[in-house]
Amino acid sequence: MPSNIEPLELHPDRLFSSDPSVVAIARKLYESIKDLPIVSPHGHTDPRWFNENENFGNATELFIKPDHYVFRMLYSQGIPMTDLGVPEHGLQGDMARSKAAAPEKVWQIFADNYHLYAGTPSGYWLDAVFSDVFGFTEKLCSENGQHYYQKITAALATPEFKPHALMDRFNIELIATTEGALDQLPHHRAIAGSSMAKRVITTFRPDDVVDASREDFIDNVIKLGEITDQDTSTWQGYLAAIQIRRDYFRIEGRATATDHGHPTALTADLSTAECEALFEKCRTGNSSEQEQELFRGQMLTELAGMSIKDGLVMQIHPGAHRNHNQAVFDQFGRDKGCDIPSQTEYVNALKPLLSKYGNHPDLKIILFTLDETTYSRELAPLAGHYPSLKLGPAWWFHDSPAGMLRFRQQTTETAGFYNTVGFNDDTRAFLSIPARHDVARRVDCRYLAELVANHQISESTAQTLAYQLTYGLVKKAYNLDK
Repeated sequence: MPSNIEPLELHPDRLFSSDPSVVAIARKLYESIKDLPIVSPHGHTDPRWFNENENFGNATELFIKPDHYVFRMLYSQGIPMTDLGVPEHGLQGDMARSKAAAPEKVWQIFADNYHLYAGTPSGYWLDAVFSDVFGFTEKLCSENGQHYYQKITAALATPEFKPHALMDRFNIELIATTEGALDQLPHHRAIAGSSMAKRVITTFRPDDVVDASREDFIDNVIKLGEITDQDTSTWQGYLAAIQIRRDYFRIEGRATATDHGHPTALTADLSTAECEALFEKCRTGNSSEQEQELFRGQMLTELAGMSIKDGLVMQIHPGAHRNHNQAVFDQFGRDKGCDIPSQTEYVNALKPLLSKYGNHPDLKIILFTLDETTYSRELAPLAGHYPSLKLGPAWWFHDSPAGMLRFRQQTTETAGFYNTVGFNDDTRAFLSIPARHDVARRVDCRYLAELVANHQISESTAQTLAYQLTYGLVKKAYNLDK
């Protein structure tokens, strides 16, 4: 019986446009920047990988179980997460079920359904990894699923596939992980003084101690006081404790940035008495949803003030309706592919913070959104005016060829290129990092080539911009050029 296996071929001009004149220019631009080092200043890779430098276990553990981009698609087709070995961290979870899922069987489910990823960013990244990293020449499918699994798993056991070796192979100059405020950073501390110290850093994410809507907020505030020796039952003690943790992350984890994953971009500038009263309600569990939102907003302003003092770059990632599927949250916990973009307003929401600190020369804020309708209407005009604001790249659901192109098309005329910060991959999937960065480089080269072809900028200017969008701007934005 003839095989239905498709060849796996990556076209050298992929994503460059269908216009031959644009392709020719894009190709030249891409050649000049394709081999530049990768700077990954925001992501969710496990710092343990870089400290212990141990081999990854098998194909399933690497590609499926930690990557919600992958398993959410399978779940959308009715495949239970328990069949995929996704860890059950929720209140109703049972870790025994995930451990019982045989990795070979999980991979075969993935292979049987690989057609689902056609036209998606995940499909693009996976094809690139399978081709460039493992040398496959046939597209993954049911027929070759076990061949894929065995070949990948065997490769992962070799010295060439240890994290440090892959860092070198992928030309990753720096990668930043993201840890909660209570994390003691054992892995980051362990690599201090090693060759990895300047290549793997942390990012301070205080959501666990500033989001009063979290089920663990009250306990976390108590823990915050315990590890900092501060009285976090008081407003001033609570703020002092957060500053101590920021300093800890800067010193022990070499952090240059913070990250804030709030549902909205709301900020506030309340009086001290109002802050004290609001904090008391939140820490004792007597706050309403509206008061919890106001508290998050006040904390963004407080944290911006801290950033002016300690120099940490502030990243704000609003606009995700977290844990939309309550049943999945109860069984599996957070970050299981059921976060959904929501409408987000910035102009009025950010005004209290910007009125207080937006003109300060020592403040750096990088804004992200999942609501791309705000690109041209709100975000680009804001970043095109306030010296403290920069625009983060197309993020999460828009981290795609079409999403990146729309981002450039809708923001450049108002904000320009130099009020953006290049690209970050926001990934949990280590091996997809080169593929993700390659997509961004190709799309940026396409956009620049279109401007050249339309006689809007010169080719020389485009060359400079290609370098900046790939390497220069991200180093400056995240204080990595010092």
